[in-house]
Amino acid sequence: MARRLRFDSLAFVLLLALVAPVHAQVRVAADPALQATPAPVATGGRTVAHPRGLAHQWPGVYFETAFEGSAAGFELVEPPLTVHVEVDGQRVASLRKPSPGRYRIDGMDPGTHALRLETASESQSAAHVFGGFLLPPGSSPAELPRRERRIEFIGDSHTVGYGSVSTTRECSGEEVDMTTDTSAAFGPQVAKHYNADYRINAISGRGIVRNYSGHDGDTVPTAWPYLLLSHEHVDSDTSWQPQVVVVALGTNDFSTALNEGEPWADRAALRADYVHGYTRFVRQLRARWPGAHFVLWATDAVDGEIRDHARQVATKLLGEGDRRISFLPVDGLDMQACHWHPSAADHVRLRDALVAHIDALPSPWGTAGD
Repeated sequence: MARRLRFDSLAFVLLLALVAPVHAQVRVAADPALQATPAPVATGGRTVAHPRGLAHQWPGVYFETAFEGSAAGFELVEPPLTVHVEVDGQRVASLRKPSPGRYRIDGMDPGTHALRLETASESQSAAHVFGGFLLPPGSSPAELPRRERRIEFIGDSHTVGYGSVSTTRECSGEEVDMTTDTSAAFGPQVAKHYNADYRINAISGRGIVRNYSGHDGDTVPTAWPYLLLSHEHVDSDTSWQPQVVVVALGTNDFSTALNEGEPWADRAALRADYVHGYTRFVRQLRARWPGAHFVLWATDAVDGEIRDHARQVATKLLGEGDRRISFLPVDGLDMQACHWHPSAADHVRLRDALVAHIDALPSPWGTAGD
């Protein structure tokens, strides 16, 4: 089962204000011989218990702990391609293609520190394993505060942050890998604006009823119920109850022409199937999260085809009496990142549009986070 702790927004801000300042010479280095005891871990995103830690595969999974002292460590059993290391809210290292093993973080002034690891890369082929945080002699656990606000982000490569830090549309496969950074995408930016816990459940190239260019593989609604993309573990944890659910799907359904042999006779049939499938998916999510507000958003790409039919889904659900759903059209993205994906500037625009939309909702956080 996934282990998740949640944090009180005000308390967490106060913790970051009170923690000892990060020393200018913080070091993160491999240390296979590190002798340390396990530290408590809070997870953001879906994880599965593994004999050597926590397995995870969906994008943007993060791990947090807090400690008293001047040094800590962590273990990567099956590492992601890119991991960001933050101490007291500041990024101190980005590990690219890290080797499995133990890592030591030191050079901090003595005091209370918050430590966070963020998975930046996407992996559809295999799960990763995080071995946990470690406290060497002289460091001891500190209690992490609780966040009350929670946001679920569901989508495709736009939500993953595919090529999000690229400055060019022409990218090799390796360049896509190195410039995909979920932490730089709009979702984590929105969550951090609200000091909310979040999950990123998104897969590049996948749609509601059709994947990019008709490719095989699970659509997002098919994959979403599982903790890993291998379908090994159904997500039965009902303790995750987001107040806001942000969904953006349709780019892969509509951005390419139908191929011979696909199950739709024509574009009209695809559109009807998309609206039906998307509506059904949101109903399934609503049954799981009856109190959440759903924000469906879409761009004006493909001559507005995505936007117009995603809007139909929101309109249909509103007509059925679901009053906690809204639609956000987003226009004018420059799509300057890899393979015509949202650029870093676009992700800021998306963040600002979503923040403005959420702020305009009537009590989106209920009483817990207000």
